[in-house]
Amino acid sequence: MSYLDLYTSQSNVFSGMQKSFEEAKYVIFGVPFDATSSYRTGARFGPNAIRQASLNIETYSFRSGIDVEDLDIYDAGDLHVSPDAAKTVDMTRLVVEDILAAGKIPIVLGGEHTITLGVAKGLGAKAAKTAVVSFDAHLDLRCEFLGSTLSHTTFMQLINKEVKPAKIVEVGTRSVCKEELVYAKKTGIDFFTSQQIIKQGSLLIGEQLKEKLLPYENLYLTVDMDVLDPSFAPAVQNPEPEGITTTDLIDLVCELCDKRLVGFDVQEIAPVYDQGVSAAASSKVVFEMMCQLEKTNL
Repeated sequence: MSYLDLYTSQSNVFSGMQKSFEEAKYVIFGVPFDATSSYRTGARFGPNAIRQASLNIETYSFRSGIDVEDLDIYDAGDLHVSPDAAKTVDMTRLVVEDILAAGKIPIVLGGEHTITLGVAKGLGAKAAKTAVVSFDAHLDLRCEFLGSTLSHTTFMQLINKEVKPAKIVEVGTRSVCKEELVYAKKTGIDFFTSQQIIKQGSLLIGEQLKEKLLPYENLYLTVDMDVLDPSFAPAVQNPEPEGITTTDLIDLVCELCDKRLVGFDVQEIAPVYDQGVSAAASSKVVFEMMCQLEKTNL
């Protein structure tokens, strides 16, 4: 071993714990892309903000009894994004395909939510047996927005049409247009509103989610941090009032982190809009999901 290897290292590795790719069970990579953002921009700074927060919060999970320090994690760094959304989506697909082919679990840090289309495409043949669960204030089921058919407002409709997962369920919904409601009803896309979660509680909604997802062989979870109320995550690209709490979100995602989970992503933090609160919440969500998944697979 050289002194270079001994005394230097990448300082912004997620959680600060870095195994080799070969040793790792969880492979993290960032996609610093926000070219289709239609309100606030800045999610391209999200991956590194989440990493930085992960280095400054404690790693033990009381929920699972697992410590992130004991997980086999490899942070591959950031995708070399293109300003062309279609190219970035395709590169994301290729990277996810490589991770899954190596028998590892991809964890993607965004970036805008369009990226999830690339991840879903990377599932390949698994997609037909996979239920995609999206935690998001928005349905993102438009056919077109501001002249574009590929954006953060249309990607879930594209996942449904092009990837054809076994099921799509959206959670935390509270900002939609009539077109999206019609499309959801027509195509059998289910959603739970934030008002349902607030009134009924995350425990009851979690039970309903688990029951709905029982028939499916695989699960993929995608988290847009605007699912949270802006009081909990102010630094998102499209904040929407009447969201859920951080605790509700973590309760719900952890309910679904079982042996069927093939990967997950956390998106849409634009860290310039606060002083690190939203990035810390994002990092906590990733920590808890990984720990719950590890506990499930022990």
